[in-house]
Amino acid sequence: MSTSPHPVPPTPGPRVAYATCRGIEDVEMLPVLAAFARAGVRAEAVLWDDPAVDWSGFDLVLIRSVWDYIVQRDAFLAWARRTAALTRVANPVPVLEQNTDKTYLRNLAEAGVPIVPTAWVAPGEELTGADWPELVVKPTVSSGARDTVRTTDRAEALAQVAALTAAGRTAMVQPYLPMVEDEGETSLLYLGGGFSHAVRRGPMLGGGFADVAREPADDQLALAEQVLAAVPERAELLYARVDLVRLPDGSPVLIELELTEPRLFLDLRPDGPEALAAAALRLLPGGGSGNTGPRGDVSRS
Repeated sequence: MSTSPHPVPPTPGPRVAYATCRGIEDVEMLPVLAAFARAGVRAEAVLWDDPAVDWSGFDLVLIRSVWDYIVQRDAFLAWARRTAALTRVANPVPVLEQNTDKTYLRNLAEAGVPIVPTAWVAPGEELTGADWPELVVKPTVSSGARDTVRTTDRAEALAQVAALTAAGRTAMVQPYLPMVEDEGETSLLYLGGGFSHAVRRGPMLGGGFADVAREPADDQLALAEQVLAAVPERAELLYARVDLVRLPDGSPVLIELELTEPRLFLDLRPDGPEALAAAALRLLPGGGSGNTGPRGDVSRS
């Protein structure tokens, strides 16, 4: 991982930075770096908060496993803005600014996108309604179920809400949907603007099952397109993950739209790392090479 002093010496061909953070295990990083290498592109993992890095030495910065941003969101976004003034960042900064706070779900709901029923509790407010038998309480800036509570005890839920809002954080309260233990979540992955593949994911809160490839249903594909159509920067997205669940009546709803640092389940598409690398290279001056088909596939000779 690059931590050496910069500026980066000039080298032939494009250079790509794979932005990551300390102390994490990113199973997609090495396969993606290898895919860039096979394409003749020098790509390297770089700590996003390394002060020694001259980001202008890269032609593209991929925002990938920057998972510590949740405890320093302001610093992360400030870095992203500075970096975007020097080189291209994917996904773009306006997307990162919106997507790193889950209140974006409220905005999507106001735009007509069906989401999991949610009660929002800002600092100084109290929880009202949310009369569901089992509750999930989490902060709007979080990942990987951090600071998340699942409970049938309303007093416990209220205590978690109070703890979050006392710390100046906005809480979101949702019903726990038992069907995720059977059907699971369906994540639809988009690369370079086109649908790539889909995954059946087990529940994060409680026992589950392995993540496996899944063919999405027509209503799930339609909802994913509706979700992405509501993103003003849709045409600029390098990657997107649309996480859906079904309500008790069977209708699909959005649980999260991951546009910042999602796992893309590239291992569940045979050429997943190559597809991401090819889509990324089309963002470079000259547009890279390869053609994108209706499923985001890159044709190879």
